[in-house]
Amino acid sequence: MVKFAGSGRTIAASLFACSAMFGASAHAQEVNEDQIKAARATISSLGVTDSFDNILPNVAEQLKGTLIQASPNYQDVITKTVDEKAIALAPRRADLEREAASIYAKTFSVEELNAISAFYGSEAGKKLLRDGPIATREMLKAADIWASGISRDLAAESDKALEASIGAAVRASQTQPGAEQPAPAPAPAPAQ
Repeated sequence: MVKFAGSGRTIAASLFACSAMFGASAHAQEVNEDQIKAARATISSLGVTDSFDNILPNVAEQLKGTLIQASPNYQDVITKTVDEKAIALAPRRADLEREAASIYAKTFSVEELNAISAFYGSEAGKKLLRDGPIATREMLKAADIWASGISRDLAAESDKALEASIGAAVRASQTQPGAEQPAPAPAPAPAQ
């Protein structure tokens, strides 16, 4: 059971450090409730904090795995205890949502937040959020194909132009009497 106490202290220290960081950054620049309200609407329309819903369940699963590995005979009690404690901590998710809103409120004006919310709350904005990544992926694929074609065509056109200009210069020097002939390239040294 000593291993449980050590893990508990580590988790408590981590949670304390996280809350201290969030607390310090929240006081760096105060925001008013209108800014927070507009920021929450923007965050909701963008869905930027939706992935945060998985943090607590993932942390709980990792902790259960660690504790069960250390004390496999207590798997049932470990699972039950960690699940209960995780459920008790779930309301703290609102703290993270408030911190995210505070960050947006500090980054954007109320007018900008309202404009962002209005757009991303519209059908066009929702479609951009839903289909934008697909369009971006297809656009990048098209850019790769285009770059390959441009590279091929640039090399072919450059080779053709260089062949014409360098070839003309070589032919001209060969037909003029007394013109210096380019020295032949030295033969490669025999391999030893």
